[in-house]
Amino acid sequence: MDGLEDLPEDLEELDLYDNRLTHVGHLDHFTPKMTTLDLSFNNIKHIKHLDHLTGLSSLYLCQNQISKIVGLDQLKNITNLELGANKIREIKNLDGLVNLEQLWLGKNKITKLENLGHLKKLKILSIQANRIVKLEGLEELESLEELYISDNGIEKIEGLDNNTKLTTLDVSSNRISELTNLRGLVNLEEFWASRNKISSFKNVEDELGKLPNLHTVYFEHNPLQLENKVTYRNKLRLALGPSLQQIDATYIRN
Repeated sequence: MDGLEDLPEDLEELDLYDNRLTHVGHLDHFTPKMTTLDLSFNNIKHIKHLDHLTGLSSLYLCQNQISKIVGLDQLKNITNLELGANKIREIKNLDGLVNLEQLWLGKNKITKLENLGHLKKLKILSIQANRIVKLEGLEELESLEELYISDNGIEKIEGLDNNTKLTTLDVSSNRISELTNLRGLVNLEEFWASRNKISSFKNVEDELGKLPNLHTVYFEHNPLQLENKVTYRNKLRLALGPSLQQIDATYIRN
């Protein structure tokens, strides 16, 4: 990262995406006016030397070699944090990010949803392709609007009773055989559940049929679709009512 001292110290956005950087350094030249820093697609192992950049609102560290979430305590203005495609095993040290609205943790090695309760403003949580087997730890995220938790090992939909602002829920590619605990998500608009083990249209109707805003569902590659290829779409339309606009990738024709 040599040569950064030749840039204006009051730079607001710095993009060092897709280089061969191995560590974060030489950023003390910049003032807290910086709002966006992109260090994605490098070989960075540790998050450090960012404490003084207190004006950051967006920090991108996707596709690096980071194993621990550290060094972010002072960045209280961050609203968007991207840590996808690293080697993170544990969600922690995020308590100070009280203004965080978007958290991206996909493609890591995380085994448990935890230590998220302080993120009262969080609207989007993406934690796809990890090692999570239980939906939990989201009770205090009452502002959550979008949850992406596909490609994990979840067997049951639960723990979302307080997340009534959810508009999008993606549980694709898990181990779910029966829909549960969805009736109270009255603001749900999109439900993605492809590549699970769901087989009952009656179960779908009971859990989703009375949600007034639901317009998009994905159930392809479930027994629901694989064993009823001719009648699948019509049965879903009957089960889910007039608000439905899209089944899988295809819009409904009136």
